[in-house]
Amino acid sequence: MANIRKRGNTYQIRVSCGYDTKGEQITQTMSWKPPEGMTAKQAEKEVQRQAVLFEERCQQGQVTTNVKFEAFAEEWLETYAKLNLRNTSYERMKQLRNRVYPAIGHMRMDKIKARHIQQFVYDLAVNGKSFKNGKPLSRKTVVHHLSFISDVFSYAVKMELLTDNPCRRVTVPKGEKKEKEIYTLEQVEQLFNLLEDAPLKYRTFFTLAIYSGFRRGELLGLEWKDIDWDNCVISVKRTSNYTAEKGIYTDTTKTRKSQRSLKFPMVVMDLLRAFKAEQDEERERIGDKWQDYDRLFVKWDGRPMNNNTPYFWFNEFCEKNNFPFRDIHSLRHFYASALINEGVDAAAVSGALGHSVISTTTSIYCHVFQQAQARAGEAIANVLDFKKKHEDDPTDPPGITMTTNKNYSKDIQSSAK
Repeated sequence: MANIRKRGNTYQIRVSCGYDTKGEQITQTMSWKPPEGMTAKQAEKEVQRQAVLFEERCQQGQVTTNVKFEAFAEEWLETYAKLNLRNTSYERMKQLRNRVYPAIGHMRMDKIKARHIQQFVYDLAVNGKSFKNGKPLSRKTVVHHLSFISDVFSYAVKMELLTDNPCRRVTVPKGEKKEKEIYTLEQVEQLFNLLEDAPLKYRTFFTLAIYSGFRRGELLGLEWKDIDWDNCVISVKRTSNYTAEKGIYTDTTKTRKSQRSLKFPMVVMDLLRAFKAEQDEERERIGDKWQDYDRLFVKWDGRPMNNNTPYFWFNEFCEKNNFPFRDIHSLRHFYASALINEGVDAAAVSGALGHSVISTTTSIYCHVFQQAQARAGEAIANVLDFKKKHEDDPTDPPGITMTTNKNYSKDIQSSAK
């Protein structure tokens, strides 16, 4: 039975929930204050009802103990996140603690409301600064912090410690949306010309990035056995990642559908053959110092290349050649945009990029798809502009017969097949 005690104008309801492994009694408590205007008799009746409801929730395991957010978040990191998240995601979650814990870490889970989290999110968006360079935090970083808090609360709900996740009612302020910086076709042509004089390793890396749209970790995770030389096919089977705790390590792909195979033109395969020959010569030259990881992109002794090496090299390369610098991921955007502009359908683009669902592709490249669809509308309008066709060719008899239209349609269908 629930125990009720009155303290001033407030009632404290206490429920026994059994004993822990040390034999100590586990209790849950809540406070209830009668609203203004309620008579003493009404208050006594209502507090009894509140006590019954509270006891029922306790019996169903839907009331949390007096656990602080920080303590429960650490439990979540150790018992769930460490086992179920990718290492990069897990490391990011641990870094997010530096701002989350000072804000709400000291609060009880059942006392944290949406308004507390909303205030924290607003403060991050308006006043948050990077620990590294002091620049304002991006909206994406703010979203990451909210996601961390939400994941902890979702786990509490799953464990039946809470009945609700307050993050569902929190809104991240809209930030200034930056347009993706993507190289034009003319710039890519210029880039290929500049790479002619670059070391073969980096020439191969960036040529492959442009022709494949592979993520940086996927490129660095490629091994020579992933190449089907006879059929000109390269398969993505793993990624190469880095964390301060683990250093460089091999990991699974971002999603199951990220494991994919793409066919490449002979110009890329010939470049890979030349690069393979150069690497084999280097292996022979340094002898026992070579460590065989079978990776395409390696350090001087065969160990996997550091994840930041291509970025820093490309930044220096662009500066030296007075060429606009874009991060490596922009080459992936160029690849996707090029496919869309060539009329490749969304499903095929999504598969080539290794996205888990097509909606990811259509969302990221919404503007490019819209432009392509607009051109499709113009194209069909030109095809069916019969009046213009006769004005251009006065020898055609007035009026178009349905036979002519059917033949044209058959040609289109045949071409589509």
